[in-house]
Amino acid sequence: MAEQSVLVVEDTDEIRELVVTVLTRAGMDVRAVATGAEAIEEVRRSTPDVVVLDLGLPDADGTEVCRQIRAESECYVLMLTARAEEVDLLIGLAVGADGYMSKPFSPRELVARVQVMLRRPRVAAAPEPAAVEEHVRRLAELEVDEDSREVRVDGAVVDLTRTEFDLLAALASRPGRVLQRETLLREVWQTDWEGSVRLVEAHMSNLRRKLQAAGLSTPEIKTVRGVGYRLVA
Repeated sequence: MAEQSVLVVEDTDEIRELVVTVLTRAGMDVRAVATGAEAIEEVRRSTPDVVVLDLGLPDADGTEVCRQIRAESECYVLMLTARAEEVDLLIGLAVGADGYMSKPFSPRELVARVQVMLRRPRVAAAPEPAAVEEHVRRLAELEVDEDSREVRVDGAVVDLTRTEFDLLAALASRPGRVLQRETLLREVWQTDWEGSVRLVEAHMSNLRRKLQAAGLSTPEIKTVRGVGYRLVA
């Protein structure tokens, strides 16, 4: 079985070497670059499974690099940032990042977060024709196709990130039922890390925005204050 590949994009030598070392020791095939331009070139060349991306790069903002990576690749993106203010988090996730870690970070936690991403499917397997209908959830104007990993509103495909799709699929599998943020963390991110609750909120905000822009009125994602979310007609 081929090693799972990780691209590290970090301009600080010490941090880059640390990340490469701990991920390599964990059995991953790791490549490293120091600039945004090199990152885009390497993603096109080697198609990594995960990109560990520093938000502050010398030649480009990490959010713009992430936007370009997401336009060309289905890899997961884990952002590293020394400035974890809400605006940075929301901007980062809006351009397709799947998670973030604040500097300074625990090397052990970094390895664990990357391993979780590697366990999640990058692309969906081609469905068997007879099985397609069994995995399409239809709720009023909304269709969630778990085989093709497509979401459609009135038949038109909505462009979602993998994480946004996973969140919607979790809600659509239990319409009307409240899913706690912690439940979504376990199901979508496979983590119990409390700091990741902000990830749920940010991705849910982006998901709602995209569904509304696609014209979806029913069903609707409702927030249950202090608890979580539910999908209701």
